[in-house]
Amino acid sequence: EVQLQASGGGSVQAGGSLRLSCTASGFSRGYYAIGWFRQAPGKGREGVSCFSNKDGSTYVADSVKGRFTISSDNAKNTVYLQMDNLKPEDTADYYCGVEISGYGSSCPLPAIKYDYWGQGTQVTVSS
Repeated sequence: EVQLQASGGGSVQAGGSLRLSCTASGFSRGYYAIGWFRQAPGKGREGVSCFSNKDGSTYVADSVKGRFTISSDNAKNTVYLQMDNLKPEDTADYYCGVEISGYGSSCPLPAIKYDYWGQGTQVTVSS
């Protein structure tokens, strides 16, 4: 069974930092992409960041560029999202997904391309 575990969410003041982790397990393929999406109450899901170990491609959304950084530990099938200078508008539930079906996957990837999802982790930023 493919499983994803997301962690690292919490409540911080504006300007603070959080580091989210997403670990995928239960598959043997060597190549994958792990992406982060977020959804605020009453809003649609927004792509935030993505990392593919197939070609090393990364993606960071314009809304968080310069503040969020994605990195990986390929040996652990883990992707990290370092979030700095957090703003109240970053408040949302953050979800990670893994794409393993496309060997040629390259970031960015739309949400529909991800094969499995974790349950998410909540981020709250107060002013």
